[in-house]
Amino acid sequence: MSIDDVAALMTQADELPYGEARTILVEDALRRAEAAGDDVLAFRVRARLTDAYQYGGEPAKAFATFSRTLAEHDRDPGRFDETHVLLWQMKAVVSSLTLFPEIPLDRTYALLDDMERRYLAGGHSLQAVYRRRHVVAQHVGDGAADNWYLKWRAAQRDELSDCEGCDPTGMVRHLARVGRHEEAFEIAAPVLSSELSCNEQPQSVLTAMLPVYLHTGRPEQAADAHRRAYRVHRGRLADLGDIAEHLQFCAITGNAARGLEIVQRHLGWLDRAPSPHSEMEFAAASALVLDRVAAAGHGGAAVRRPASDGRPAADVPLPELRAELAERATMLAARFDDRNGTSRQGDKVRATLAAEPLVEFLPLAAHHRRPVPAPSPAPPEDVTSVDDLDALLDIADRRRTHEDVDVTLAAWRRFDVLAESAEPTPLQNARRLDGRGVERALDGDEEGAIACWEETSRLFGELGDETRRHRALGRLGAMRAKRGDPRGLEEMTAAAEHFASHPTEDGDATGSLLRLAYAHVEGDRPADALAALDRVDPDDAPDRAGEMWFVRGRSLLLAGQTDDGVAALRRSVEAARASGGVKEAATPMLLLARVLARHEGAADEETLALLDEVIAALPAGSPMRAAAHSERGLALLAGDRPADAVADLAEAIAGWTAEGLHEQAVHLRVDLAAGYLSTGRFLEAAEAAEEALPALEGPSAPEDRRNRDAGRRCRLILAHAQKEMGEEDAAATFAALAEHAAEDGEHGAVAHFLDEAGEVLTGLDRDAQAAARFAAAAEAFEKAGDPYGVVRARRRAAMCLLWCGERDQAVPAMEAARAALASLPPDNEPARIWETALVSYDQGRLLAQIGRLPEAASHASAAVDGFSALDETGPAEEAARLRDEITSAMRE
Repeated sequence: MSIDDVAALMTQADELPYGEARTILVEDALRRAEAAGDDVLAFRVRARLTDAYQYGGEPAKAFATFSRTLAEHDRDPGRFDETHVLLWQMKAVVSSLTLFPEIPLDRTYALLDDMERRYLAGGHSLQAVYRRRHVVAQHVGDGAADNWYLKWRAAQRDELSDCEGCDPTGMVRHLARVGRHEEAFEIAAPVLSSELSCNEQPQSVLTAMLPVYLHTGRPEQAADAHRRAYRVHRGRLADLGDIAEHLQFCAITGNAARGLEIVQRHLGWLDRAPSPHSEMEFAAASALVLDRVAAAGHGGAAVRRPASDGRPAADVPLPELRAELAERATMLAARFDDRNGTSRQGDKVRATLAAEPLVEFLPLAAHHRRPVPAPSPAPPEDVTSVDDLDALLDIADRRRTHEDVDVTLAAWRRFDVLAESAEPTPLQNARRLDGRGVERALDGDEEGAIACWEETSRLFGELGDETRRHRALGRLGAMRAKRGDPRGLEEMTAAAEHFASHPTEDGDATGSLLRLAYAHVEGDRPADALAALDRVDPDDAPDRAGEMWFVRGRSLLLAGQTDDGVAALRRSVEAARASGGVKEAATPMLLLARVLARHEGAADEETLALLDEVIAALPAGSPMRAAAHSERGLALLAGDRPADAVADLAEAIAGWTAEGLHEQAVHLRVDLAAGYLSTGRFLEAAEAAEEALPALEGPSAPEDRRNRDAGRRCRLILAHAQKEMGEEDAAATFAALAEHAAEDGEHGAVAHFLDEAGEVLTGLDRDAQAAARFAAAAEAFEKAGDPYGVVRARRRAAMCLLWCGERDQAVPAMEAARAALASLPPDNEPARIWETALVSYDQGRLLAQIGRLPEAASHASAAVDGFSALDETGPAEEAARLRDEITSAMRE
């Protein structure tokens, strides 16, 4: 085993976030260091392993590594000199000891005393010691916690104090617990406005601020803090206790659905919780969320429990899981209280399980907001005093025509009550049966409606009432046509023919032809629809002119006659406005706006004016209003006005979701994500995209081209949003896009996405991984026939290899980049010179690093010449500085 092997493993580990993969590499490095017999190297690696365990979600393992490194240091401080590291780690170990009820408190207090002794001996401030004494006192419910807090705040900070984000975070938590929320806000304000680079920040301070924001009347900041912090916590097992705080936040802010998603995502972590304390907190908060879900009327739901410890995955009834988690939390709290000799942890669990909502509903994003309830309708016509059966049936028929469903149903209910004591006539019974068909249709019982109308038409026929018989036939035919029954068209045609030769004063001829035309439009038969409309007598039912022009417009559009269709829709809008105002005209206005937006490809003044009218005319909560917001948002987005579009798209999604029409909201979420991305709202873009992805790519997603393309677009938006936020997940998202593109044989797209992944990784100092991505991108560029991409990707791969310490691989990788220059097309001399100069510059840097100075100087000079030939002054000066540094080093 060589020391170089250990160094290589530690370099790889440094490129990974804390977690299982990083820990495995450090453990391997420790085994190799011990096998090599290098005690000092093993000591240093073991100290790093303590951090890996602590921050990777395995603090119990850190106790052993820390104890050994501390003992080795004490035995020979000169040889095992990591004093600062050990004193720093001691803080985390003290806090972690309290999280395991099987560890006696005496051990924690002994380590605290030892920590204070070592800090004093080293001449350090006791500020960090006071904080840990406060933590322990707070954990057991010791009243001395307040005094330790005062000492902690008063003591001078030094190099062993927690970072400028973590230290105030602890203070915020204390102040929030004792109800001093405004003071907590003041302490956190400067922290939140600064740049924090600690592994635990800013997510920890944002999580601590959740109750502070809620209690100080800052709900929007609370929602933002939840979204930003949970994004980081959700990928870290070590943060399970923090995730519990976000669950409780969801439960007390009316976001039980969001909380349920979080429970489902992390439920499997309970079996490998970092500590019994975090297990207890997560179980209690999860039980609270499930209680809220049940209170919202979803107690019959089931929660998917992932497989673990030989137990298969299974759907667990929500009440059963809630009871199990509450019992789990309560039992763990009892173990802590037995150890501590207080009721502190049990009190906390009981308070969590009984927590009441703090606000009815706090929207976490614009499109999560609940739409304003629709205004109450005007009081319906009172039919309770009507005792005449015919009068009630007439009221029902008249108000049904005006779509006044409440009055219609009330009249029929009143008829039914009176019919129990009065014997209706056969005609009255037939009319009431006709109404029952309407009731069945309103309830979605199409077969029941058909059965009623079949019998109704027969009864009217026996009674010789041909007008009512053919009205019933028209309704029956429309329902059958909707279900694909060919008899429907025959029945509607028969009704139309009857009323053409036997017109009524009620406009039945127009009504039957319009019904027939509608059926032809729905059946994709525009010529037949237009033929039916041509038979309409404009004098038969002038109040239905708007409807007639609307159906004509739809028919013409279906026939591909866009200009004529638009003209017909404009006439429909005018006629509907004249007869019923803007509300009556909303349907043709919405379709006209949609057609204009698609036809023009953007939002023109007429389109936006129409949609403005529709939105202003319809009540909140109306599905048509949601559709209008959707159209206006899409039109604005197409018109390159994303900042204006996002408000409408969010409103539309909120409307569709409130109505339970989730399918309509899915694709809009992708558009909303695009709008957020274009306006620099990267967090919102990522969250909207993540909400849409399961419905586009999940197991229940429709397998069609539209959904597939939307899924790819959604993932691309997510990747760029993650990249802009500096999230590590961006590299994986770009890699997934490359895999999708590879399935389609799109080599250019594969190369682009791999290149983006490399860009993200190198920006995060994950240079070994970046080098692999750039190398793969070069191969894809080659398959795509892009020689420039090949040169750039190979050059960047070489530099990443240099930065991660793989110098032996970096040299041939750069030589491969230079060889690829020969494939650049000769007809673009400036581009060829530019790429050659870049390769020369980077090759000069690389060779200088490994001591091949004469070659390095030659390449740097070539870079100067290339950049100068293109009049690129800045790059030429930079290359000249490199050349001069190399030649100066050669003279020394």
